[in-house]
This record gives sequence, structure tokens and C-alpha cells, in this order.
Amino acid sequence: MTDALKVAATRAPLQRLSWRAGPSARFAAEFAASPVAVAALALALTLALLAIFANFITPQNPYDLAQLDIMEGMHPPGASNFDGSKTYHLGTDQQGRDMLSAIVFGLRMSLGVGALSTVIALTLGMSVGVLAAYFGGKVDAAIMRVVDLQLSFPAILVALILLAVLGKGVDKVIIALIIVQWAYYARTVRGTALVERRKEYIEAAACLALSHRRIVFRHLLPNCLPPLIVVATVQVANAIALEATLSFLGVGVPITEPSLGLLIANGYDYMLSGKYWISFFPGVALLVTIVAINLVGDQLRDILNPRLKR
Repeated sequence: MTDALKVAATRAPLQRLSWRAGPSARFAAEFAASPVAVAALALALTLALLAIFANFITPQNPYDLAQLDIMEGMHPPGASNFDGSKTYHLGTDQQGRDMLSAIVFGLRMSLGVGALSTVIALTLGMSVGVLAAYFGGKVDAAIMRVVDLQLSFPAILVALILLAVLGKGVDKVIIALIIVQWAYYARTVRGTALVERRKEYIEAAACLALSHRRIVFRHLLPNCLPPLIVVATVQVANAIALEATLSFLGVGVPITEPSLGLLIANGYDYMLSGKYWISFFPGVALLVTIVAINLVGDQLRDILNPRLKR
């Protein structure tokens, strides 16, 4: 047997296995082909787990006044408390909060607000966009004029105006982020649904006298989900960055709640005095979180739309 035949015989079982594999297995294999994306996904999941179990893994609840001691404030990274029983690996802020604990609690707030607002905005925008594409005409024109009007303004400006009206609060920030984001999903799903609307399976469903609700939500909408997955992944990172920006400006999460944006703002006035760690480490945590989520979104985009792959 020649070397070429040996190679073909060795590869044949692998090829048959790949053809037999289901869509989920092929998707996982394509995603695993990028070590950077796998590492980013592992990092994002680790950060999410840290945020979920923050109460159990952090040495201090930085927002419990009974656990704070102002005399422990402004310790540099690696310093110990006065009796040597505790080490502050990332230092403390002016109120004596352990920065490592504060960052983990801030991650929980940022990830929670970003994920929740994205899920609600995705559901709202997805429903509005698919209805606009399906019914067309005046319904489509009216919905898309609203979408175009909102997208013509910067997201941060719309969020600032909404929070100026609604006031401070975690729930107010979530509402503002939902209103800011839904138009992106509406436009994305509307473009995809317009293509799917003209295909034979939709026409066949209409000929069978199926209800509009069944055609839209059982046949049309599931085929519009792949691009929404990519947009949603990117929008989670954008929502986290926007929440941190609003909190840094003092119009987002109240000071009694943990937030990476608030932590960065708390240390801003101390940067020039050499106490860099109060703002620096929360900023690094925010940057790493956003980059990890965006890298996962880039790989999902390459898999679901190979034409955009670099």
C-alpha cells in the first residue's frame, strides 16, 4: 500500500465520523478550532461563576458596613491588616473595602445588569422585528421609522436622558439599557426575516391556513436566530460597558450598590497621589470581561456566517 493510500485509509474513519456528527457536535468542533475563543469562553464562564458565588468565595462583603473599618483604608496591594491576620492582595480603598472582594461583587452587578437587559431587549426587539417583516406595509414602515429614529442618536445620550427622567437605581439602569438595545435586535431580525418570508416553507404554511402566530413563532422566528446570537453576545459586552460608564458618571447604579464603574470613579481622585490600585484593578477587570465576551462573539460570528471570516 502506498503512502497516499495509507493516509486516505487513516483519514476515512474521521471523515465518516464528522459526517455522522450532529449540528451541535459540528458547532462545538468549529468553535474549539480557535484556542483564543475557547480560552475567552473559559475566562468568561469563570468570571460568571465568581460573580454568582461572590458571597461564598470573597474574604469580605465590601458593602456590609459591619465588616468595614476605615482604619484599614488605603492599604497598597499585598499589605496586611494591623494585626497581620488578613492580606489585602489588591489593596483597600478609602473606606477600608478589600478591592478583590469589591471587584467580584462589582462583576456580579455588571454581568447581571448586562445579561438581564440583553435578554429582555432581545425578546422585545426580536418580536417587533419579525412582526414588521411578516406583515410588511404600514406596520413595517411605522416600526422601522421608530427604529431608525432611535438608532440615529448615540446610545449613551439616550441612556443619560432616560436616567435623568427615571432617576437612579438598578432597575432604572436595566430599563434604560433595554430601551437603548431593543432597536438593534429589531433591525437585525427584520432583515433576516424579510429573506425567510419569501421562501417556500412560509408560503406552504400560509397555504395550509396556519395562524399568523404559528407561522411567525414556530416557522419564521427560529430561522432568524443565528444572527441574533452573535448580536446578543456583542450587546452583552456593550451593555456592561454602558452600565459602567453611567455609574462612573454618577447617574447609574447608586453608591450603596457594587459596580465596576463606581469602583473606578471612587479611585479617580486618588490617581495622581499614587494610589492607583483603587481604579486600576476594577478597570482591568472590566476590560478583561468585555474583551472575553467580544472574542466569544467573534468566533460565533465566524461560525454562523463564514463569509465574514477573516
